[in-house]
Amino acid sequence: MSFMPKISLRFLLRMRPILRWLTKLRSSPRAIAGGFALGTFIAFTPTLGVQIILAIFFATLFNCNRAAAIIPVWLTNPVTVAPIFSFNYYIGQHIWGGPPVSEVYELFLGIGSTMAQLDFWGSTLLLQEVIQLGPHLVIPLCLGSFIVGSILTILVYIPMLRILTFLARRKREKKILY
Repeated sequence: MSFMPKISLRFLLRMRPILRWLTKLRSSPRAIAGGFALGTFIAFTPTLGVQIILAIFFATLFNCNRAAAIIPVWLTNPVTVAPIFSFNYYIGQHIWGGPPVSEVYELFLGIGSTMAQLDFWGSTLLLQEVIQLGPHLVIPLCLGSFIVGSILTILVYIPMLRILTFLARRKREKKILY
């Protein structure tokens, strides 16, 4: 009995260019899936600005594929930073408490817009505002980010490993036939 849901052919066809690129990486399916899962976890942590560096460092430390770890880090960008971090904060707020989510969402919208404008000084002012809220904001955000990142890491790793293992096996079988 398999616990994996059936992946539709339509989804795989849409993902074909990405999957083809991933299978051409010179790593095992486990290393590629591990890198992708690690990058997903890092993407959901509040470490904007150093996420790629963290992805490369931890991928090297855990012997995962570095290129596969960098791709999901781009999930958090100026457009998605407010919804992602607000959701993470919302999850963490249920456990720890803190300011209202609407107030925090406005703060993250400001961070996203200054990131889009590449306004360094505006970013430092927003960072000072985050520091003023201190542990009331940072602890629920980090806690929610850890929970969401951990769940998504598992949800990404298992299907990615299965897909990449299937594609690697299929690639080997095709080479044997020729």
